[in-house]
Amino acid sequence: MDHDDLYDDEPPPSLGIVVDDDRGSLPYHLVHGEALVAAAAWALGEAGVTLVDQSVPWASVRDSGETLVLHDSLCPLTPPDFIAACVARSVADDVAVVGVRPVTDTVKQVTDDLVGATLDREGLLVVCSPVVLPPSAVASLDSLPTTDFTELVVLLRERGDVVLVEAPSGAMRVTSDDDVRVLEALGQEPLGQA
Repeated sequence: MDHDDLYDDEPPPSLGIVVDDDRGSLPYHLVHGEALVAAAAWALGEAGVTLVDQSVPWASVRDSGETLVLHDSLCPLTPPDFIAACVARSVADDVAVVGVRPVTDTVKQVTDDLVGATLDREGLLVVCSPVVLPPSAVASLDSLPTTDFTELVVLLRERGDVVLVEAPSGAMRVTSDDDVRVLEALGQEPLGQA
């Protein structure tokens, strides 16, 4: 996706929520000296997304008529230009747009608590950030059904169009402090750190 060709001047208006529910304490660990959740919030702001608190009632979000960007606090260094491009794609095509990364770990089949064959990683994807919902999708939901992005994508696919877009490596989802160190080694830093 050519990020620069999706909008000329200003990005389309959108609201954004940094999701930290059900993610333990990891969103408050540091990446380049900033809390993961703070780095994720910075990325939304730099993408032209208006940040709203996760506690804002769903009815207010729905009544805004704006696109909603859900940003996982465990994908803190997702590049702002990638987020903005996903918003533009969602608005232009009236579809949910989801950032994904290829699976790089070995995946094993487990049956009756026994480890079995290694699965082919070709075609396997892991959901990262963002998950962008166009106004039509936001309006069709009574609430945000889950903060688990993988479950959310499954539900969204059952309801309508979802476009999966390969996210850059900086959008990787971290699950441990070791992953945070890998993310730091990729070289992208939050605002004010470069």
